Amino acid sequence: MKHIDFTEPYSGALRAQLLGAAKKSGEEAVDGAVYAATQGPRLETAAEIDRLEKEGADIVGMTGMPEASLAREIDLAYAAVAAVVNHAAGRGDSARGIQMQRIDEILEHTMGRVRKIIDCLVTA
Repeated sequence: MKHIDFTEPYSGALRAQLLGAAKKSGEEAVDGAVYAATQGPRLETAAEIDRLEKEGADIVGMTGMPEASLAREIDLAYAAVAAVVNHAAGRGDSARGIQMQRIDEILEHTMGRVRKIIDCLVTA
């Protein structure tokens, strides 16, 4: 097993291409955020979200970083489009509990937007 440099976890070139595709597709994309990966398959507690926010996390999820490190290990260019589908536990409309049906509804809509970005990326 070799050690990998993970200073910049995503491919800068592929990331730029994704941002360009988002712009071309007319979809809003935020350029840069601190992603905190947690172990799933479960959503986080409100206390975990509080801690991660204090540590500087902008978004929290269960995937992204594990895949990024595996891609780096085999020298595969990797970037991600992080689709935010809910307020974290204890926040916004999830203050008193996360509504799984609402996540499913938002995910359905959001993945259509992600597909537009990917379509622009691969047809460019």
